Order: sequence, then structure tokens, then C-alpha cells
Amino acid sequence: MKVLIINGSPRVNGNTTVAVNELVKIFKEEGVDTEVVQIGNKAIRGCIACGSCREKGKCVFDDTVNELATKFEAADGLVVATPVYYASANGTVAACLDRLFYSTHFDKTMKVGASVAVARRGGCSATFDELNKYFTICGMPVASSQYWNSVHGTMPGEAQQDAEGLQTMRVLARNMSFLMKSIALGREKYGMPKQEAWQPTNFIR
Repeated sequence: MKVLIINGSPRVNGNTTVAVNELVKIFKEEGVDTEVVQIGNKAIRGCIACGSCREKGKCVFDDTVNELATKFEAADGLVVATPVYYASANGTVAACLDRLFYSTHFDKTMKVGASVAVARRGGCSATFDELNKYFTICGMPVASSQYWNSVHGTMPGEAQQDAEGLQTMRVLARNMSFLMKSIALGREKYGMPKQEAWQPTNFIR
């Protein structure tokens, strides 16, 4: 089992890292390999809807997104952790995920997804909903915890004091590990769910 963790914070050792480290600790206990990629301090532009990825099989902008695509394809699960800006994920995370999910054509069915929002106070649940939409549009089960996946802190390191938030991260990692292992066993015994040809419906012709 392997999980790719995207850390969307521009702060190398900020509160998002505190949340991610708590996940990594439990994944290790569960025998799940992890790779953390920090993107918040990288220059990642948004999608320009050029459609080149349909022919090339990758984004026309050859940057961190294409590197993540290879790692995502090889992983059994994906965690996206972001600081909260104006009750949403920061711009780098949104740009990255738009391009990552749109430009990759490999089957994401039954890869497990989880989102983590880190804020001073409010906006976590809105960000949590925003991130989960990337998973649920492409057949990815979403791992849950004992509470919405959020951790709180203002100054770097303050999240260490959020006992419930860190516990939520630990429960999330255990639940996600169990779900990935269960899906692997189910795939072996029952195979993957039957897929139908996509039926795109346009309301204006």
C-alpha cells in the first residue's frame, strides 16, 4: 500500500505539516508507505483548457503537476492537505488539482481519497467539501474520520496544541489504511466494479 500526500502549504514547517506528520506516523504503523510532496511554495499555474492533454496524455505545462501524475497513478490513495484561505483551499492547491485530475487519463476508480483543511478558526468545512469533489467525480472512495478532517492553529506549530484535530488525523489514517487494504482484498476476490461507457449530456446544443 502506498499513499501520496500533497502538502499545499507554502510554509515548510507550518501547521499543515503538523497535520501531515500525524498522518504519516500512523500510516507507518499500519505498514503503508507514504510520499509527501510540498507544492505550496511552487509556481503552479491554472488550467487554460487547451485540450492538449487529450493528445499528449499529460499537461502541456511540464511542471510539478506532471511529476505528481506519475506518483498518483502508482498510489493506492491520495491525501490533499491545505491551509484555508478565505474559506477555501489556497490558489496553488486549486490550480494543481484542476490540472492533475483533468490531464490524467488513468483509471482512478477505487483509489482512496482524503482531504485535510488547516485553519486559524473558520472555513475548514467549506474547504473540506471543495476538495472532496475532486475524488467523488472519478470513482474514488473518500476516507472519513471521527470529525471533519480539520486541524486548527495560527502561528507555525500551534496545531500541536489541537488535541482533537490531531486525534482526527490519527483516526483518518487508520480508517484510510483499512479501506485501502479492504479494497485490495475485494479487488482480488471480486474484481473491480463494472464500468459503463460515459454518456455526456449537454443541455445546450
